[in-house]
Amino acid sequence: MTLTAPIAPGEPTQGPAASHAGFLGVVMLDTRFPRLPGDIGHPDAFGVPTSLRVVKGAWPDKVVQSGAGLRAGRVVPAFVFVVRAMERDGAKAITTSCGFLVLLQKELQSAVKVPVVTSSLLQLPALLASQPRVGVLTISSGKLGVEHLRAAGVPRERLKDVVVQGVDAAGEFATAILGNRETMDTEKAGAEVVAAAVALKKREPALSDVVLECTNMPPYRQAIEAATGLKTWALTDDDRLLRPWRGN
Repeated sequence: MTLTAPIAPGEPTQGPAASHAGFLGVVMLDTRFPRLPGDIGHPDAFGVPTSLRVVKGAWPDKVVQSGAGLRAGRVVPAFVFVVRAMERDGAKAITTSCGFLVLLQKELQSAVKVPVVTSSLLQLPALLASQPRVGVLTISSGKLGVEHLRAAGVPRERLKDVVVQGVDAAGEFATAILGNRETMDTEKAGAEVVAAAVALKKREPALSDVVLECTNMPPYRQAIEAATGLKTWALTDDDRLLRPWRGN
């Protein structure tokens, strides 16, 4: 099934009534591809009041980078500006739409007082505390490196215990998202994400958990779990983002 993006490029959207009680802020890349249910760019992804705000010019290929490449794209000040604006407007917590922004975790958190969780990769330290090895499924294994894992808090001595698997770089999923196309064959894209997860499990049969780096992968997490038996972890599972609405 081929879908066309339902939201105009850069158009802000909201989930369940981002009211005076506060909201979860989602800093979005400047994208055009479709957002399926479960995708962080879908208004109902978190089930709490949400405000999605776009950083103009922060295209996927500018952000899915090394630290040097990310800063060369000159988008960092814009991200800082948006998180500060969200805090002023009543955000109780803030996240982003790209796992590679873990490289900006310290900068964005230092810019505001509310919790900032830039990436699902930030769940790795807790998972590694209870697992001998943990998998990561990413949109680009060629660009996700040690600096991203270290920024996520993975201890240097545990880097070898993080098993990274990317999707087909020439496939539908990667090219539609990184190429920022308006359409995507979601069935083909989903099959590629599942195939990558199967390849990961084949490489490391003892793995029990996998973190979905890419926030566009959660729509396929049920299929991943069915095909591999792996427990998937997405940004929407991070309790630090939902705690303000749980009263603890």
